[in-house]
Amino acid sequence: MVYAIVKSGGRQEKVSVGDIVVMDRQSAEAGSTIELTALLLVDGDTVTTDAEALAKVKVTAEVVRDEKGPKIDILKYKNKTGYRKRQGHRQKLTRVKVTGIA
Repeated sequence: MVYAIVKSGGRQEKVSVGDIVVMDRQSAEAGSTIELTALLLVDGDTVTTDAEALAKVKVTAEVVRDEKGPKIDILKYKNKTGYRKRQGHRQKLTRVKVTGIA
């Protein structure tokens, strides 16, 4: 089984061919192809972590769609002072399908 650990944004994901991964928003249109940076490659019994060898590895993925993550509510409250603050956040994400590891 061939799989790779790739870096996307500030996170790392374990991917193999055919996997669908949700990562931080990428600046690519739906249907386009992007290339991900490999940090580790496992091909059967062979594990590759050498930076020079990984520079030759290409992990390609097709952008499926852009989406938003779940709503996160941020509430701050201080007792007896009348201080209340409410804030919300939805992370922008991109769903990609891994098409090849070469």
